[in-house]
Amino acid sequence: MSTWTRRRLLGATVASATASAAGLAVAAPAHAAAGRRSPSGDDGLVAALGALPGLRVIEERPAADPGYRFLVLGLRQPVDHRNPAAGTFEQRLTLLHTGADRPTVLFSTGYAAMSAPRRAEPTVLLEANQVQVEHRWFGTSRPDTSDYSLLTIRQAADDYHRVVRLLRGLYPGAWISTGSSKGGMAAVYHRRFHPHDVAGTVAYSAPNNVDDRDNSAYVRFLERVGTRESRDALKAVQRELLLRRADLVARYAAETAAAGTGFEIAGSAEKAFEAAVLRVPFMFWQRSTAADAAAIPAPHATTDALYTWLDGIAGLNLYADAVARQFVPYFYQLGTQLGYVSSPVGHLAGLLRHPDAMAPRTFVPRDVPMPFDRAAMPDVDRWVRRHGSRMLFVNGTRDPSVAEAFHPGGRDSHVLWVEGGNHGVDLADLAPADRAQAAAALRRWAGVRS
Repeated sequence: MSTWTRRRLLGATVASATASAAGLAVAAPAHAAAGRRSPSGDDGLVAALGALPGLRVIEERPAADPGYRFLVLGLRQPVDHRNPAAGTFEQRLTLLHTGADRPTVLFSTGYAAMSAPRRAEPTVLLEANQVQVEHRWFGTSRPDTSDYSLLTIRQAADDYHRVVRLLRGLYPGAWISTGSSKGGMAAVYHRRFHPHDVAGTVAYSAPNNVDDRDNSAYVRFLERVGTRESRDALKAVQRELLLRRADLVARYAAETAAAGTGFEIAGSAEKAFEAAVLRVPFMFWQRSTAADAAAIPAPHATTDALYTWLDGIAGLNLYADAVARQFVPYFYQLGTQLGYVSSPVGHLAGLLRHPDAMAPRTFVPRDVPMPFDRAAMPDVDRWVRRHGSRMLFVNGTRDPSVAEAFHPGGRDSHVLWVEGGNHGVDLADLAPADRAQAAAALRRWAGVRS
C-alpha cells in the first residue's frame, strides 16, 4: 500500500493538519502560561484521571509540543449501550493535556487511534487539550464478542458521549469535535445523537452517503471532475490493466504470498485485483494534483510501470488478508449503514469478471450478516439540514468523497470549499477570507478571544 493510501485510509490527516495549521496558528492567541498548571511533573493529573470510574492511565509518553503532556488511557465501555448487562470492552483514548482552563478538542480518525502525540488543526488554533477516541471495533478497542450488529453509528456516538460526560469534570471549558473523512463522519453522527455534548464541530472531507439507491452522485462527479483528457487517460489505463490481467494478477499473487498472506477475505487474487482497478478513478481524484494527472501511464506503458502505478493509486496491499482483516469493521459499516460509492464502468464492458468486487460484502466474512439500514443516513442528513448548528464542513472541489456533501441548516454553520482541493484539505488551504471566517467561528464556539 502506498504511504498516501495508508494515511488516508486510516484517516490519519492530523500530521498534515498540524503542519498546515501554521498559517492559522500564527494568528492564534498567544495565551500566557501563567495561571496554567505546569505541564511537567505529576501535578495530580494522573491521579485525577485514575479516579474517574472505568478509566485507567496506561502510560505517559513524551509530548511533541512544548506545554503539553501526552497520556494513553483505557476506558471501560458497554458493548451495548442499550443493555449494560451485555458486558464491556476497553476503548483506547489518548489525551494531550495543556491546561484545565483551555478548550478541549474531541478527535477521532474513525478507525484506530494514532499513537503519535499529534495535534489536530483545531487543537493548534485554539491551544486546546485534545482527547482522541479510537472507534469501537478498530485498533485495540475490540470487544470479545463477534456480534457485529453492535457496530453501529449510534453505539459509537454513545461511546463518545460517555467520554465527554466523564472528562468534562476535569475539562469544564468548551468542547469542539473534529475529524477527517470517516473521522468527520463519526463527529457528525455523534452530534446527531448528542447535539449538546460539544459547542461546535469541524468535519473535513466528510462523505454524506444519503442516497444509496444507485450512488449516481459519485458516477456523475467522476464523469465531470478534472479535464476530459485526464478522465479519458484513467479509463484507458483501467482497460489496459484488465487486458493484462494474467501477468498482473500473477505478480500480485506472488508478491502477496511472499509477504506471508493471501486472499481468503476477498476470495481470490483476481477479484482483489479487479477491486483495485475499479477503485482507480475514485482513489486517483481523492489525492490527485496536476502532476499526478500528467503521470497517468499510457496504454503502451510497460507492465511493470502499470503495476507500480496501480499500487501507488489503489494500494494493492489493502485487499490482501494481512490488511483486509484489520478493515473488516470498516467494510461492515459501509455495507450496513454508511453506504459506499460507485464508479463508471461502461468503458470496461466485456473486461469485468467480478462486477461486485468493489462491494463492501466482498471484504466481510460470509458468516457475518450484513442487512442494510436504509434509514440511518437519511436520518442523519435530515438532522443536519434541519438542526445542524455550529458545524463547519471543509471540502475540496476535486474530492469525489464529497460528491454528496452535508448541508447544515442550523445557525452559525458553514460549508467552505478549497478550490482544486482533494481529500486532504485543511483550514489552512482555504482562501484567506474563508480561512478567517473558519478561525473566527472556531474561536467563537470555544469562547476564545482573538
